Amino acid sequence: MKQGKLFAVMPQLPAGMLYVPEFISREEEAGLLAEIAELPLREAQYKEFTARRRIMSYGASYDFSSNELIPAGEIPPFLKPLRQRIAEWVKVPASQFTHALIAEYKTGTQLGWHRDVPDFEFIVGVSLADSARMRLRRYPPKKGRNVETLSIDLEPRSAYIMRGEARWGWQHSIPPTKTLRYSITFRTRRIA
Repeated sequence: MKQGKLFAVMPQLPAGMLYVPEFISREEEAGLLAEIAELPLREAQYKEFTARRRIMSYGASYDFSSNELIPAGEIPPFLKPLRQRIAEWVKVPASQFTHALIAEYKTGTQLGWHRDVPDFEFIVGVSLADSARMRLRRYPPKKGRNVETLSIDLEPRSAYIMRGEARWGWQHSIPPTKTLRYSITFRTRRIA
């Protein structure tokens, strides 16, 4: 381990955001990556824009043309043990995590500033294969050059949750990735 990482200081995260390194083992990560390698991932579509990020949605998929959730296939068996562990960690029944998204970030892929669509409440992400930096800023963003941002390195096999203030009062983004990376995101539906 590099000395800088050994003594790294965790940034102060927004209220409602937790981060856990080494949430899953290397063996679990390898198993998930083997399953993902067999999936027909497709480029994410945002209205007229086709992203470099390739995805597969389960439970529901968000149609950015009509701004609505549409049905997607069931969460597959290979994701259910991970969903169960996440549910135990955040103390929410696994059955409430009705949406799963697998995303592939090839080298140089980024994800712009956003908050997840309002149909979802809890957002839990797991990083695979390599790390990525997640940037956070308050929502709505202030105008000008000196916008306060926070950054956290999402290490392989780590997990994070965004709920409450972190979910609704902050945006997040991923700058261009340095190497191939995958993420698995689980979400609960928002109850109005």
